[in-house]
Amino acid sequence: MSRCPRAFTFVELMVSMVVTGILLSAVATLAFAMSRASTVGDDYAETQARIRHATVYLSDLISRCSLICAAPGDDLVVWKSDDNGDGRINAKELVYIERGADHQYLRLGVPSSTDSTEIELADLSLTTTKGQHITSTKGTIISLIPDCTGVHFAFDAPPPATGMVVIGFSLEEEGRSRPYEIVATARCRAEHLLDVNPAHNDLVSTDDD
Repeated sequence: MSRCPRAFTFVELMVSMVVTGILLSAVATLAFAMSRASTVGDDYAETQARIRHATVYLSDLISRCSLICAAPGDDLVVWKSDDNGDGRINAKELVYIERGADHQYLRLGVPSSTDSTEIELADLSLTTTKGQHITSTKGTIISLIPDCTGVHFAFDAPPPATGMVVIGFSLEEEGRSRPYEIVATARCRAEHLLDVNPAHNDLVSTDDD
């Protein structure tokens, strides 16, 4: 006489469900941890890529520049090159390295490429000059490091006699503040174009000045 196969009891079903739930919970926890690690890794990689880009860009900008002109307010003004060869500073030849009023970002302010206004070197020490040639002419803002703290500039000598610039900032990484520095040296400076009279602090306009 054949017997019916033994069915699971209620207790066995409950135990099976509990074990299955534990396994599913472990799998879900592992998947979340892996996803979180991947996200953190992607964020870290993106941050490091931004730092490398900013380092290369700023090092190249300063090493090739004609003059580190001034440090008005929270900015650093760089005469990137004498594009038209007139020996004078034109607005479209400038780059402002900005750190923000709270020193919380690092970005560039670039006047419009059509703004050929001549600017006196002494005027670049005024905080109002930037607004006249970036805001009013719809210049370009380029973000380098959008979220950082304690951005500061240090020089081997005050502008416009500066030959080396250190740009420091800190970033939050894994709950800690990590400091970074970009060190750049100007290879070719237009110091020979500076008026030796400290009252002028300007560029000479002719060989006889």
